[in-house]
Amino acid sequence: MTQDNDKIIYDNKKLTRFELAAEGRLAFVAYRISDGVMDLYHTESPKELAGRGIASRLVLKALETARQHGLKVKPTCSFVKAYMERHPEYKDLKV
Repeated sequence: MTQDNDKIIYDNKKLTRFELAAEGRLAFVAYRISDGVMDLYHTESPKELAGRGIASRLVLKALETARQHGLKVKPTCSFVKAYMERHPEYKDLKV
């Protein structure tokens, strides 16, 4: 688990997703890992949590985890793809 602005991002390996609980709601980015590639295929953040950067923090955690483990990233999710386009420091991870 990683502390993130008083909220905890948890890598739920059983459900293969990074999760963040806030105000009784759960946001997550789901992934699959195969052949050295982390496919980030779905991001979900309840509308009650919109505009707080929670989805971005989850994607950042996923990207940093991929980097730490020497994985490439396939941004199947449109939110993840847009995030990576806005943050060129992660372009080296993209498949």
